[in-house]
Amino acid sequence: MTINKQVILKQTPENKPAAEHFSCIEGPMPALADGQVLVRNLWLSIDPYMRSQISGRHMSGGVSPGDVMIGETIAEVVSSKSDKFSVGEKVRCKGGWQQYAAIDAGTVNKVPANVKHLPHLLSILGMPGLTAYAGLIWKAQPKAGDTVVIAAATGAVASSVIQLAKSRGCRVVGIAGGQHKCDFATSVLGADACIDRHQGDLGEQLDKHCPDGIDIYFDLVGCEMLDTCCERLAIGARVILCGLSADYNRTGGAPPAGPSPVYIIKSRATVMGLVVFDYETRRNEFIDACLPLVDAEQLTVKEQVIDGLALAGQGLVDLLAGDAFGKVVVKID
Repeated sequence: MTINKQVILKQTPENKPAAEHFSCIEGPMPALADGQVLVRNLWLSIDPYMRSQISGRHMSGGVSPGDVMIGETIAEVVSSKSDKFSVGEKVRCKGGWQQYAAIDAGTVNKVPANVKHLPHLLSILGMPGLTAYAGLIWKAQPKAGDTVVIAAATGAVASSVIQLAKSRGCRVVGIAGGQHKCDFATSVLGADACIDRHQGDLGEQLDKHCPDGIDIYFDLVGCEMLDTCCERLAIGARVILCGLSADYNRTGGAPPAGPSPVYIIKSRATVMGLVVFDYETRRNEFIDACLPLVDAEQLTVKEQVIDGLALAGQGLVDLLAGDAFGKVVVKID
């Protein structure tokens, strides 16, 4: 009998999660119902929003102790009770933190045949890349000469924002945690400057690198960093709000207050919330636009590959602590 290795939430963390809050177990093989496909997961995406799922505060669903962790995967169909899929096809789905999953065929998507590196469908050609493209290109509409500021500069979303902004002729200033990440942002991703948030005063450094203000601020952090950047918005600025990593470990109480309306009024800024799920119907349009850049190595991402499900929990812990570097993916056993 085949064993289905799974990672469950063992205990809900009160603050920052640790590896002991997760447990790798041997679960049963899922039963296949009519209209479903049985998939063997190959690659699992580890993303910051999973912390909100653990807290029960994410629109994609919550995870309680004993539940298998939720996550997007690239998988192979091993059995099908749907005429939409055949055995052996590669697909993208919500396969979760496990080796096998039975999933309704209507929620499963075939992998484009012209994508050479499957993990790219979880990074620069996946949800992080779509987030970057939708927020920057479709919503902020950058113009040549704009100054774009992006935090978590070497992360999966921000690394795409940097490269897409540069391709549009923008000046890009990243913010990252550590000089090694700042060096990567400038030397590999092409940022014009990158501020180490661990060194010096962030506001003073933004004043130095953005003397004429910030035209586009792409926010993935929230809280104090959002306030500091909004204080320095240029006239006609666009602010994209799509992440709140500084607040992910909150387990109760009210969310943090936002920036003062004074900053928004003074700059005549447009502030736009972004939920990437709203753009799922345009995913193929995004892939068609970005795949040539990926193939030409003009759009790239650093991957941090975790070998095996048993280490997935630690991978999420490191990501949330800022110790990960690039897009975190798990190569499933």
